Amino acid sequence: MTARRGLFVAPFDALADPRVVGDLAATAEAAGWEGFFLWDHLQYGDRVGEIADVWTCCAAVAMRTSRLSFGPMVTPLARRRPQVLARQAASLAVLSSGRFVLGLGLGDDWVGEFGAFGDEVSPRVRGQMLDDGLTVLTGLLSGEEVAHEGPHYTARGVRFRPAPRVPIWLGGRFPHAVPLRRAARHDGYFVIGLDGPDDLDTVAADIAAQSPAPGFDLVVDLRTDQDHTPWLDRGASWVLTRIGPFDLDLAEVERIVDAGPPR
Repeated sequence: MTARRGLFVAPFDALADPRVVGDLAATAEAAGWEGFFLWDHLQYGDRVGEIADVWTCCAAVAMRTSRLSFGPMVTPLARRRPQVLARQAASLAVLSSGRFVLGLGLGDDWVGEFGAFGDEVSPRVRGQMLDDGLTVLTGLLSGEEVAHEGPHYTARGVRFRPAPRVPIWLGGRFPHAVPLRRAARHDGYFVIGLDGPDDLDTVAADIAAQSPAPGFDLVVDLRTDQDHTPWLDRGASWVLTRIGPFDLDLAEVERIVDAGPPR
């Protein structure tokens, strides 16, 4: 398998402007990148001042490109209503002619991002909300009628008109088994916390044991200063280059993007 190459971009500070993000995405497409995925946060500690809205940025990417796959990586579903998220995802899929990928997960609360706004702070409860919300979300995106009475979300006999198919990737931290099993029921697994390529071999084997659907994506991200070569033939379908989160210099980011994927 030849891994596809993409960018994993924090729209923070110097990049906290959807116009700048759109420009970067256009540059990325011209430089040979195949994906452009955006962090979804409301705050990120004292070192980050400004943060752009991921959905506005995704719309900018959709309008400035024609080939890139793109989407949020990852959106904490527990912070959103699945029916609203389904409408947003379907709209971006239409806007981009089917290039939108929806990355979902529990969300990382290391800076108290959830408690600061009164959102659910328990990872266990957020996991339950994620599973409950996925039932509603995937049902609505399918175009079928959804009748669901869950502990957190409800859909009473509603149907959305089907849009272009939206792949759903689930994020999770290695070596936890629950997010891997959850991801295997959908379209991809964005795995974080890998120490080296050997860990990727383990994840690929564990995913295969879950019998995912054909075309399942295994996604990793690497820093710009890492050697990407050892990761490119270890079972990942996507290897992303991380841009951010701290001390972002626009000129340096533009240089990295314009240089194209490292080999």
